[in-house]
Amino acid sequence: MNRKSRVALLSIASNCLLIVLKLVVGVISGSVSIISEAIHSMMDLVAAVIAFFSVRVSDLPPDEDHPYGHEKWENVSGVIEGALIVVAAAWIIYEAGHKLFALAPVGAVGWGFAVMLVSAIVNAIVSARLYKVAREEQSIALEADALHLKADVYTSVGVAAGLGLIWLTGWSFLDPVVAILVALFILREAFSLISNAFQPLIDTSLPAEELEVVRQAVMRYSHEILDFHDLRTRRSGKTRHIDMHLTMHRSRTLEEAHAICDRIEDEISTALENAKVLIHPECCEPHCECTPSLP
Repeated sequence: MNRKSRVALLSIASNCLLIVLKLVVGVISGSVSIISEAIHSMMDLVAAVIAFFSVRVSDLPPDEDHPYGHEKWENVSGVIEGALIVVAAAWIIYEAGHKLFALAPVGAVGWGFAVMLVSAIVNAIVSARLYKVAREEQSIALEADALHLKADVYTSVGVAAGLGLIWLTGWSFLDPVVAILVALFILREAFSLISNAFQPLIDTSLPAEELEVVRQAVMRYSHEILDFHDLRTRRSGKTRHIDMHLTMHRSRTLEEAHAICDRIEDEISTALENAKVLIHPECCEPHCECTPSLP
């Protein structure tokens, strides 16, 4: 089992523990904000399970039906996780709205406060670990899972603060209000996650700063080529696919042209991690008197 799968299992285990704690204390106390946090953790658990299977599938090598590999499964995972967050947030808002107009006293505030703090600490540790592996492995699925848990840290702290205010003031209406604020925060997280995960599924170009890296790599060979055009880029999981056409003088031999292309491909692959570069060399028009230089 690779490290991506192992850290995904860590997320699954921590979420199982926190769901049990939050549900028990939420039912005992009657706090809708604690129960909303339990639901949030359930969504986190589903997301962690999806992330676990997606990282395993995405690491499968290319085959006859998937010549570009399976890495987009991580993006599919991210979109599904985002959709689950939207559903959870909508349910929390619905339940909190009912509770707001039919207030009931909140009990076991101390236990609720303690569970929320434990939840925040556990999720902060696991989220930091997920982010570290996600950055090193460039995994959108693990990044999405880490984002879930990071949001859970903030919402747990928010619920704990709300319970603390209820204990100090006796204002039970703060419980559903905090739950609604938690849900709104979760919705914001969901839309950001869906946007980031969905863009590669429709083959959106690499960001401007990465395109500039490609351009600079080509420009370093401006004395050997005439032009580059038809630059196309996209991302699939952690892999960046880059292809372009280079125009060279007709005097270049096939061996020379391919040697230049190989050097440029190596430059780009060194500058951009997990880049697969394909360059098509072209010769200039007959009788062209151009000298090898780019604008």
